[in-house]
Amino acid sequence: MSGGSVAERLAAVRERVAAACARAGRPVESVTLVAVSKLKPGALIREAYAAGQRDFGENYAQELRDKAVELADLEGLRWHAIGALQTNKVKYVARVAGAFHALDRLEVARELSKRREGAPPLPVYVELNVGAEATKSGLAPAGLGAFLDAVRALPNLQPVGLMALPPPTDDEARARGDFRTLRELARAHGLPGLSMGTTHDFEWAIEEGATVVRVGTALFGERELKSP
Repeated sequence: MSGGSVAERLAAVRERVAAACARAGRPVESVTLVAVSKLKPGALIREAYAAGQRDFGENYAQELRDKAVELADLEGLRWHAIGALQTNKVKYVARVAGAFHALDRLEVARELSKRREGAPPLPVYVELNVGAEATKSGLAPAGLGAFLDAVRALPNLQPVGLMALPPPTDDEARARGDFRTLRELARAHGLPGLSMGTTHDFEWAIEEGATVVRVGTALFGERELKSP
């Protein structure tokens, strides 16, 4: 992997997070850095953990299940399920995740609530399709209120915020506009959390209010194109 060790990359990303927080007049503790480790070996997660990283994001439910077993000895490691979820794989997320960032279907919410019984409530972020992209998952913003009402009525889930993956762009004004849209929707619905921003744009996201940023490539390098 080029560009230094995982520890060096992590330190560089943390510096960028801190600088963005300073520009926004926010404490650095107001942003959680989730290291996106999908399709990366457990050894790299161990390197990041040794350098102080505790929050890791996985897109695939079965990979999350397997890594949770492989890395069960790492005390305090927190798993974030950040990818779309099929109902038949909800059980893997419900058992080990500390948060779920891509909730956009009521059948998944109901299954998560059922499978989470007996454990602490699962913090969930509702995914919105702010760019109205036909190929992207996520709720249309117009349906957010009714969806939240339904999710809040379920036991064992705790809606804490909104998540979005806006269309990738080098246009800073457009990216910030999408982030602001998500921020205003979260505020309107009484949600404190904003899971937004990736390697490409996490500094803009922080300046627009992100409380969680999901960074993979800047920490672990380019990932494989195939999925398990």
